[in-house]
Amino acid sequence: MIATLTGNVLLTGVDRAVIDVGGVGYEVFLSTDGVSRLPEKNSQVFLHIHTHVREDAIVLYGFLEVEEKELFLILKTVSGVGPKLGLAILSGMRVTELCQAIAGADISRLTTLQGVGKRTAERLCVELKDKVGHLVGASDGREGLADKAAALFPASGGAVADTLSALVNLGYPDPVARQALTAVKKRVGIAFFNAMPVEELIRETLRTLA
Repeated sequence: MIATLTGNVLLTGVDRAVIDVGGVGYEVFLSTDGVSRLPEKNSQVFLHIHTHVREDAIVLYGFLEVEEKELFLILKTVSGVGPKLGLAILSGMRVTELCQAIAGADISRLTTLQGVGKRTAERLCVELKDKVGHLVGASDGREGLADKAAALFPASGGAVADTLSALVNLGYPDPVARQALTAVKKRVGIAFFNAMPVEELIRETLRTLA
């Protein structure tokens, strides 16, 4: 079973992407939020994968954060919630917000999600209220730039945090900026990367994004 994929974004659609891994293109279905946060074409991405095996196909579902994959698997335990509806639910609300709505039995909020009627919303609350508590405080991909930098690049977190901030201010989505920084690190080597000043990091990252 495929659990993760690391490769380059080849194509994107409304609800899916094709990830090129060593010359093999894997079609991966994602939430619309996940698709919107993918890096640009030909940029590298890491995805957590759930492999769904059917009689007529093997379908891959992808997630940028492990918390999103975990919640997807929890949602699928509810009667009437299959993979497609699970992705639709995740498309309408981020992990922390969705868990809060379920834990708080916020039926009216849950029924605003595509494909979720009152009965499904009630089942989500009854069956999952005790299963999603640990995800309510999940970072959901929204931790601060400095925390992201320290986690991804511990030896040069300060410089990378400043570079991330600069790129986001220039209009680049945060995941795209982080993927570009990873590409720079791979290209120049760890030792040189850790010694690079902010100005040079920005310049090299912009070259990667060009």
